[in-house]
Amino acid sequence: MIKVNKEDMDYVDGMTIQDILKIRKYSHTMITVIVNGQVVPKDSYPTYRVKDGDVINVIHMMSGGC
Repeated sequence: MIKVNKEDMDYVDGMTIQDILKIRKYSHTMITVIVNGQVVPKDSYPTYRVKDGDVINVIHMMSGGC
């Protein structure tokens, strides 16, 4: 079991950050992913394999201005 934004999610051996984003339907381009308190570089999403018990936070970055 892993946690994604404080919600339990079944762990599958070999699962990557990119897999999680696809399963959870995160399609926004300005996303930051944090695994166990460490920021994962965006270019690592397809290859970064999560481990059973990992805590993952997906943050949508917002831009704006006046």
